[in-house]
Amino acid sequence: MRILIVDDHPMPVNGYVNVLSEEEVPGYNLEFSKALNCQEAYKIITNPATKPDVAYLDLSLPPYPEEKIFSGLDLGMLIRRLYPECVIIFLTMHSEASLIERLMEATNPQAILCKSDIDIEEFVKAFHIIFGGQTYYSNKIQKSLKDRTLNNFNLDNYDRQILMRMTEGIPASKIPNYVPLSLPVIERRIAHVKSLILKAGDEDNDEALAEAVKKLGIL
Repeated sequence: MRILIVDDHPMPVNGYVNVLSEEEVPGYNLEFSKALNCQEAYKIITNPATKPDVAYLDLSLPPYPEEKIFSGLDLGMLIRRLYPECVIIFLTMHSEASLIERLMEATNPQAILCKSDIDIEEFVKAFHIIFGGQTYYSNKIQKSLKDRTLNNFNLDNYDRQILMRMTEGIPASKIPNYVPLSLPVIERRIAHVKSLILKAGDEDNDEALAEAVKKLGIL
């Protein structure tokens, strides 16, 4: 398994290699390539002999203007175009929802890790989760996406409390025991949230709403 690690600081690159080198992946030998800028990464990526199976990409990197590669995102887009099956993992200091959504739309990465959010243990845990075929977003990335979703749907704290109880299986008639609102107000709020979240063709019931909320990761 060829693992490419791209970061403009040598110490983190060597640290990532050292940590992953100690991990055992049944059926695979791990081979590492390292790059400190977009030009070095471009040459590794476009060489069939060194094409990566897994790529850890920092976002802020010295550019390679000759090939119009200016960031880790551009490298990710190049990898996704050349090697659709390659596992892409972004490493970033930023967790703004607009940036995260851009990364997801452009490259559909298997993971996004906020550097200030992870330690060695979390880094290794993420590696094994990703290798197991699941996506992984570190805590700040998850929170940013959830906050963005709440803002997009214009849900307030009461809406969130109501949805939380619904995902716990509590019927609307019992929610006034948990949320300081009358039942008619709660029912109006539920109807409003359904109109925002449920798509055409979805079943119009509390169970469908609770399931949609879980899939969207709002709570």
